[in-house]
Amino acid sequence: MKCSKCSCLDDKVVDSRSSKEGAVIRRRRECLECGFRFTTYEEVERDTLMVIKRDGRRELFSKDKLAAGLHRACEKRPVSQQIVHELIDRIYNSVLDEYEREVPSMVIGERIMNGLRVVDEVAYVRFASVYRRFAEATEFVQEVQKLETTI
Repeated sequence: MKCSKCSCLDDKVVDSRSSKEGAVIRRRRECLECGFRFTTYEEVERDTLMVIKRDGRRELFSKDKLAAGLHRACEKRPVSQQIVHELIDRIYNSVLDEYEREVPSMVIGERIMNGLRVVDEVAYVRFASVYRRFAEATEFVQEVQKLETTI
């Protein structure tokens, strides 16, 4: 690994630990040139999964894009980052476990909404309004009413 301080390529691993229930290995490294310590994470690389969009386009399934949508929905809400990251990991891993090559975007959107419904109702409605493309306020009100009946 390249040291982020001096760009040296020589380092030694000081400590290794399993994290995220064994899915990731955390390595603490020390640069042999300048002594700077840094952390790296190692995880299994999975095959490429494509998302089939509503209009038929295909794009790579991205954990970053999934995270961005969840963070945006939970912005300025009393939802801890730990809960958001657990939800991201759960949705991401469940999609990768269930689908091999392609997944409809609707599957991902529904899993996000189901997860948010449990975590925070406002975040759920925020995400649903974008995902379902509400055009009028009445659609928004109907979604809130559906949420009230399920609670």
